[in-house]
Amino acid sequence: MTDPFASAGAKAPPKPFTVTEGQRKVRSFVLRQGRFTDAQQRAFDALWPRFGLDYAGTRGDFDATFGRPAPRILEIGFGNGEALREAARKDPGRDYIGIEVHAPGVGRLLNALETDGTDNVRLYHHDAVEVLEHEIADGSLAGIRIYFPDPWHKKRHHKRRLVNPDFAALLVRKLAPGGQLHLATDWANYAEHMWDVLDATPGIANTAGPRGHVPRPEWRPQTHFETRGQRLGHGVWDLLYTRT
Repeated sequence: MTDPFASAGAKAPPKPFTVTEGQRKVRSFVLRQGRFTDAQQRAFDALWPRFGLDYAGTRGDFDATFGRPAPRILEIGFGNGEALREAARKDPGRDYIGIEVHAPGVGRLLNALETDGTDNVRLYHHDAVEVLEHEIADGSLAGIRIYFPDPWHKKRHHKRRLVNPDFAALLVRKLAPGGQLHLATDWANYAEHMWDVLDATPGIANTAGPRGHVPRPEWRPQTHFETRGQRLGHGVWDLLYTRT
């Protein structure tokens, strides 16, 4: 079987979209560009107009973007897109928005979405904090998912962790009442940190009780990050919060 992540499946337009991140002000990540293949560049060239969302710094009209009103799920830091791809494919009644700054991962997911014929996914290649602050309306999301964010396990790097009180408050603002915030990590120390932050954040409640976690929900496939962590002997913690 041909790997859908390995081929763009379309020719590039005459004036290609070339990925450049070096001039962007980074706020929620440390840039690690990695190896960007010709196939992934072709995916940006040919498929970005179909699946991509260019950051404009203004509220997005997602009903117009997707051509319908529907509940929307946001995944932050989707990596290579395995979880986002599967969720969208199994849940066509909802729309999915992904944010990822790692260009090769975006390129691989663009290729996969074309292979699947998926039409309920759009992607940002931009900083998550800026997208949330400026392009997504308060109270507009049915769910937010953050799977296996960088744990920054050295103590001196903890300040770089994505989950912090300010970011948590921003996430809560974007969730609709009853919306869910789902996080997963394979680092025990980061799970403890998430509980410290999120259990103390007004406006959300831990569905498993204080400092509780849930079995992996059916909507989250086991990712390669999780598999790698299990090989290293790590546990996995799924934290699920509901907007009150």
